[in-house]
Amino acid sequence: RQAGLVEELLSPDLTDAFEVVHSTFEPGAALAEPVTRPTQELGYLVSGRLDLTIAGQCFTLGPGDSFRIRGQPFQWANPYPDPCMAIWVIAPPVY
Repeated sequence: RQAGLVEELLSPDLTDAFEVVHSTFEPGAALAEPVTRPTQELGYLVSGRLDLTIAGQCFTLGPGDSFRIRGQPFQWANPYPDPCMAIWVIAPPVY
């Protein structure tokens, strides 16, 4: 569990090969250290902005932007004044 991050499972359960998560990144929240998971992940930003670093490459994402992570180290931060909402698909499920 990460402070400043609220996640809601949108998948009916965790019995499929993937999970769908609704993530809300609160203003000022950040993942302090990079995380690497044995997964393939993609996300779509619904609202707000998010700084996302994937394998050392930094991106600033806004509404309508998408991203993909393939077992790479990643880190996120929301230094902006508004919450950021994203839909995140993770395979295999990790929650």
